[in-house]
Amino acid sequence: MLAKLIAFFLLGLVRLLTGAQARWYGCPPKAEQRIYFANHQSHADLVMIWAALPQELRSITRPVAAKDYWTKTRFRHWITTAVFNAVYVDRSGGKPAAGEAPPAEAVDPLQPLEEALERGDSIIIFPEGTRGAGDDPQAFKSGLYTLAQRFPHVVLVPTWIQNIQRVMPKGEVVPVPILCSVTFGAPVQVEAGEERRPFLDRARLAVMALRDI
Repeated sequence: MLAKLIAFFLLGLVRLLTGAQARWYGCPPKAEQRIYFANHQSHADLVMIWAALPQELRSITRPVAAKDYWTKTRFRHWITTAVFNAVYVDRSGGKPAAGEAPPAEAVDPLQPLEEALERGDSIIIFPEGTRGAGDDPQAFKSGLYTLAQRFPHVVLVPTWIQNIQRVMPKGEVVPVPILCSVTFGAPVQVEAGEERRPFLDRARLAVMALRDI
C-alpha cells in the first residue's frame, strides 16, 4: 500500500516538475517485451522514463539501476525495489571494494538483466554505463549488444530524454521545474553478421537522432 502511494506521489511530482511528455515516433506504446535504451545524464532518468510509460507498460517494465548508488541508503534501496521493481547492476564488474575480499567466483554484471528478460519483463537500460556531462551520449558499452544477441525476440527501442539534466544536474539534490520529454523511436536490431562496435555506434546514433524531433 505504501509503495503504491509513493508511486502515485512520484508520478504527480514528476509530471508537475517536468510535464513528463511521452512522444512515440516509429513505434507505438505496446505491451510487448522490449529493451528501452536511453541517454543518461541524471539519476532522475530512471524516474522520467518510468513516468512517461503508460500504466500497462509501466507494470511490466523494470528500470536497471546502479547497485552501488541505489542501495547506499535504506530509502533508496526500498524505493527501487518496492516502487520501481528495479534490476540492480553491479558497475564494479565484480571487483571488490576497498577492504573487501574478492568474490569466490567471477560475477557477470548482465546476469540480473538476463534473468529479468527470461521472466518476460521489459527493461530500461542506459548503455553509457554512467551519467554523461555533455549533450551527446558517451560511447555505448557492450551490454546492449550482448543482450540483443541473447534475446533476439526482444524489441530494442531507442529513447531520448530531453532536458532532465537541467531538472537535477549531476551533484544537485533539489529539482528545478523545467519542461522535459521522452521520445521513443523506431526499433533497431542486430543485422546478420554485424559486429559489436558498428551495432553499438548505430544504436547510439538512433538515440541521438531523436533529439531534434
